[in-house]
Amino acid sequence: MSAFVPGNAPANHQTMRLAARFAFRELRGGLKGFYIFIACIALGVAAIAGVTSVSRALTEGISREGQSILGGDLDFSLIHRQADANQLAYLNGLGDLSRVATTRAMARRPETGDQALVELKAVDGPYPLYGTFELASGEALETALARKDGTWGAVVDPSLLARLGANVGDTLSLGRATIRIADTIANEPDKLAGGMEFGPRLLISDAALPETGLIQPGSLVRWHYRVRMAPAPNLEAMEGIVEEAKSAQPDAGWRIRSRANASPGLQRSIDRFAQFLTLVGLTALVVGGVGVANAIRAYLETKREVIASFKCLGSTGGFVFKIYLVQMLVLALLGIVVGLVLGALIPFAAAAALAPVLPVKLAASIYPTELALGLVYGLLTALAFAIWPLGRAHDVPPTALFRDIVTGGAKLPRKRYLFATAATVLALAAIAILLAHDQRMAGTYIAASAGAFVLLVLVARGIMAIARRLPSVRSTELRLAIANIHRPGALTPSVVLSLGLGLSLLVALALIDGNLRRELTATIADKAPSFFFIDIQSHERDAFEALLNAEASDANLQSVPMLRGRIVSLNGIAADKFVPAQEGSGWVLRGDRGITYDASLPKNSKLEEGSWWPEDYTGIPLVSFDEEAATDLGLKIGDRITVNVLGREITAEIANTRTVEWQSLAINFVMVFSPNTFAGAPHAHLMTLGWDDDVPEETELALLKTVSNAFPTVTAIRVKDAISQVNDLVAQLAWAIRGASSITLIASVLVLAGALAAGHRSRIYDAVILKTIGATRARLIFAYALEYAILGLATAVFALLAGGVAAWYVITQIMDGSFVMMPVTAAGAALIALVLTVGFGLVGTWRVLGEKPAPVLRNL
Repeated sequence: MSAFVPGNAPANHQTMRLAARFAFRELRGGLKGFYIFIACIALGVAAIAGVTSVSRALTEGISREGQSILGGDLDFSLIHRQADANQLAYLNGLGDLSRVATTRAMARRPETGDQALVELKAVDGPYPLYGTFELASGEALETALARKDGTWGAVVDPSLLARLGANVGDTLSLGRATIRIADTIANEPDKLAGGMEFGPRLLISDAALPETGLIQPGSLVRWHYRVRMAPAPNLEAMEGIVEEAKSAQPDAGWRIRSRANASPGLQRSIDRFAQFLTLVGLTALVVGGVGVANAIRAYLETKREVIASFKCLGSTGGFVFKIYLVQMLVLALLGIVVGLVLGALIPFAAAAALAPVLPVKLAASIYPTELALGLVYGLLTALAFAIWPLGRAHDVPPTALFRDIVTGGAKLPRKRYLFATAATVLALAAIAILLAHDQRMAGTYIAASAGAFVLLVLVARGIMAIARRLPSVRSTELRLAIANIHRPGALTPSVVLSLGLGLSLLVALALIDGNLRRELTATIADKAPSFFFIDIQSHERDAFEALLNAEASDANLQSVPMLRGRIVSLNGIAADKFVPAQEGSGWVLRGDRGITYDASLPKNSKLEEGSWWPEDYTGIPLVSFDEEAATDLGLKIGDRITVNVLGREITAEIANTRTVEWQSLAINFVMVFSPNTFAGAPHAHLMTLGWDDDVPEETELALLKTVSNAFPTVTAIRVKDAISQVNDLVAQLAWAIRGASSITLIASVLVLAGALAAGHRSRIYDAVILKTIGATRARLIFAYALEYAILGLATAVFALLAGGVAAWYVITQIMDGSFVMMPVTAAGAALIALVLTVGFGLVGTWRVLGEKPAPVLRNL
């Protein structure tokens, strides 16, 4: 043992080797007491490695199938209008060209009057340039779409047949044309390129499109021109071709996408969902870190005699720290390896299990970078929670170690260990924030988690302080339960910390989900109009309004001109190079926006800054901008915005900003222009219709049928159907998030089980002494049940407060909604906390009460 003598201490690396030898010798005794430690680390690492690997697999899948998803190497899209001869000549010079038109329309069954909103797609002969369009019958698409006996063929999504009660071979009215359902769609390779859909697909030949009457000046039709290049250029060359196209046709006004960003909306959703789940996995790791600290404290307690022996033989505190640090690192690496193996398998399992529901095939593989990220997170988490309890053993003399179980001393470790713990925690947070898709959200999430963690420590201490100051009660069982809550070595901090974070997260998610559903089904549905009517041509407007007034004279009708435009520059800076003032707020600059003009301030809007233009204004073009969007972009009164509308670039000056009540679903736009801006421009009109009081569903459907028969080219959207579809989407997303977030609760359960197991040694002494002086097993079980119930309820109350505040912030500050607390959620949180604490507590207590008194009494 000469290595322990300070004067003869070997070199540092030799000391580390000696410490490692002792560490491995002690590990020969097995992993008893460390299974929870390993499981906590493995669970968190598996969650992070698995989520990031699945996200990478989805991204790689989109990249590999980019040509099929986009429908070409390049996609040039225009709205309201087709490409002119000069633009077509340029596109033909790039490679093989295919034209696709997309819009929304109403499909009707003449025999029954049933109708449905459909996503209409008209394709030409070369479609699809990439991928295979498959029909249920195996027939060729060209054959199915051909005109037979004077009627054009169409292929539809199977859900449309179910919605209309139709079969293959039946006829439908589409605008002013009659089409025949020739087949159903089995695979549409470019389905993802279209973004969110509000109805089932109906696909026809572009030769049939003019006969429908749906193509009118100002109609909301998007024309896609897809190019297949030979040979297909690499991604770097593709970027150069895109820039060259912008320079060659600067006034075209088209939106250009390449196969590198075939589905940008889906990619953003994947990135955000993956970021959220990664943060959830990190939360699970942090919760598991509590289990790591508990396991190390419990393990060091069993090693008091060993540590005392080391110090009596001349070992330094640093040497003791190194021995148990090595053991901790070995066990952490074991847990990390298990987690990495599970994380590597998750993409393959997800590819098999989710193939029927995922819109793109996962490129399942082993991704070393994502696995390395899981390793780093796991190692840093283990260190962050292990250094503190290991550091406390550095300066503690053997006599204090023997007394620690009685005194419950809370002496801080040396400054070096405090700094090391702080540095590790900061490194963990920095990595999570720097690698996040939305760094502000990641920072907020981590700050909230850290705040919740600190609050949980304070809550645990508060519970103990309150229990200590409570007056004595007559009930022996209750008195024992209260004493157990504040006694030295009490389970209170471990139970509150282990359950608090997991329950808080689940409460927050449940309240956000519930409030979103309430907002959709109650608040918004009550304020929203019953119908949106789009693509009303100027020459039809008066007759259409007269029909609505005749059929629904007691309804409220609103009408505005409707155009689509894209912001191309702000204050002379191109939109794709403009940096918004608020990170992640550039949604206004992506794609086309609905725009309008008005001589007066629109309803459901409030002027915030600036002034509205006179009704007879004839000066330079002016625009009113949504206040929130302007603030996020960093725009102010007097700034200039250039929009491309109908192929023309128009620059307008911001005259005022206004707040918009988007939740009402009334007619509102981010940008409202002065009427002189679009004088003479062809456009359609948008109308809404709603009743002050609820009307029967039959009344709405009857009006829908009358309007569709009289004006077949007008698209009618029943708001209740759209809300129902969005509600279903929110429900599916909520279940997915809850399922993923349950990882945190599982980690909480593991930590709780470990904390209770770690406290069994002291409970054995208590139980033996109490039984010796006459306590019965039933009374002890009742006392312990009371203790666990009090701790569970206290944790549930905290989870409700913390989760409620988090949900309130998300709903009111981020989503601009209204928030209400939901009693069912509160009761559910309390029930989960009680079941877990009392259940696990009593299972362990039953084992404790089964111990024989004699062996324990002999060792006292």
